Amino acid sequence: MSKTNHTTPSAAEPRAFEPEFITGLKAIFEEKIVFNQVLGLKVTSLRPDGVTGRIDMKPELVGHYAYNRIHGGVISAGLDAMGGLAVMAAIGAKHMDEPPEQRLHRFGKLGTIDLRIDYLRPGIGSHFELRANVLRLGSRVASTRMEFLGPDGEIMSAGAAAYIVS
Repeated sequence: MSKTNHTTPSAAEPRAFEPEFITGLKAIFEEKIVFNQVLGLKVTSLRPDGVTGRIDMKPELVGHYAYNRIHGGVISAGLDAMGGLAVMAAIGAKHMDEPPEQRLHRFGKLGTIDLRIDYLRPGIGSHFELRANVLRLGSRVASTRMEFLGPDGEIMSAGAAAYIVS
């Protein structure tokens, strides 16, 4: 009886994305979705099991002038965008048998159908980290969880969303 050496990643270790896929998805997210430019939302990590982004505080994002607190709409929009990006990554990971360029065309019908944000602490800081991961990717709907963290890594807001994927 011979031993077989399997080189394919297990379900616990998703296969990493190709550089072309990462570059293409970042371009869609940071350049083609112009509103993300307005927010200053940048992708810092793009993995099949979750995504991370960053927003640097700037005067245009202030919601409370006396405290220099970020506007709640920025938090909501940023978390919504990151949830959508996590779904894009999950869809990309599900179809790794396709070339990167083909997978980048699978997001045309993606849209938010439900969004909930819990504001836990005031959004005060020089920059913020946003994280999102997919809880379930179904054939029609994906469910996500998101977090909005301050410069010290403390959670300021949490979100959950559902997205139409077909």
